Amino acid sequence: MGVFYEQVKERLIRYAKIDTQSQNGTDRVPTTSKQFDLAIMLRDELIKIGVSDVWLDEEKCVVYGVLPSNIDGGTPIGYVAHMDTSPDAPSEDIKPQVIENYDGGPILLNPAKNIVMSPEDFPNLKMYVGQDLICTDGTTLLGGDDKASIAAIMTMAEYYTAHPDVKHGTIALAFTPDEEVGGLAKDLDLDRFAAKIAYTLDGDHLGYYEYETFNASWATVTIKGLSVHPGTAKGIMINSVDVANEFMSALPKYEKPQYTDDREGFFHVLSIQGNCEKTVIQLIARDHDAIQFANRNHYLEIIAEELNRKYPSETVALDIHEQYRSMREVIDKVPFMVDYLKEAIASCDVEPISIAFRGGTDGSALSQRGLPCPNLSAGYENAHGRFEYVPIQSMEKNVEILIHLNELYASRD
Repeated sequence: MGVFYEQVKERLIRYAKIDTQSQNGTDRVPTTSKQFDLAIMLRDELIKIGVSDVWLDEEKCVVYGVLPSNIDGGTPIGYVAHMDTSPDAPSEDIKPQVIENYDGGPILLNPAKNIVMSPEDFPNLKMYVGQDLICTDGTTLLGGDDKASIAAIMTMAEYYTAHPDVKHGTIALAFTPDEEVGGLAKDLDLDRFAAKIAYTLDGDHLGYYEYETFNASWATVTIKGLSVHPGTAKGIMINSVDVANEFMSALPKYEKPQYTDDREGFFHVLSIQGNCEKTVIQLIARDHDAIQFANRNHYLEIIAEELNRKYPSETVALDIHEQYRSMREVIDKVPFMVDYLKEAIASCDVEPISIAFRGGTDGSALSQRGLPCPNLSAGYENAHGRFEYVPIQSMEKNVEILIHLNELYASRD
């Protein structure tokens, strides 16, 4: 049992019990007021353990703190994690439990409901034989995404305040809302945040790190039809559902999430709703390559233009907006951030593994706003579902990785 074992275990269990589920489709900030429950807890805990400049933005629900430098020189560094949990699974009345010394077999999460988590369904369980897993009773998600990260960051902060003789530069902390519903840390005040470079902590698999994400856009296709009685419709009716089908049929058949992996981009239709008079398609476009990303957006425009030539003009209205860009455009200008992260991971006897992340992180948006922000995985598994779990040893290792990373920044200007 490592030096940080009890701290990260206790913190994750305590944080997980707080329902911080965010919500799609609302303009509220944050999207759910219950995220303040964890924000207030973190604010009070930061003050209690001796972190400086602790502040909760009571309008935006962002928590800030600073560990002031105790050395001359050193590069200030920041860490960002999100407080909300996904709306994709139930989050009320979470009951964390610890499976000690996992034996590699099926785990009976809930005897009363016979809910079992099996390595046959989740092969990654075999990676954690002999470790201790925090999971739920199988009726809710756990919230290790991203509370495992918060537990690691808070434990790191407490380590420094309890050991003032350990040398470090300025370390800025921030906990943000609504990442799971596209908030992308938009309300993080970069002037208040006490560092010009930072790392997000989010994602599965201990030792994984990302400095490249998708470029992403969201498109809304609104199709205007013309409805008349079907008995007298010949030559008059324009069925917007049929036009919508033509639009979707024009999308490349195999450039969809279910047919792509690695660095391959895609189009993904999220929803279609309509009737004869009006149909609305919501879809996203993703690509790691900036040129291909631009081509994807342009291709959607071409489809709309072709349909408007076939049907009366303005039958198809297309609205595209960019959601985020790959952080690599920014991170490539500060390559030492990736080098230091790899070195810190390896120094903790963990293999550093980098992937081109098939999604986005808060760091994607923060990087574009001028805060270079690669990502270190939090070590959780099966996020967004009832079979989510977090190996306690992974959180311990992340605390060690952060401490080693801070040492690198303290020793190298």
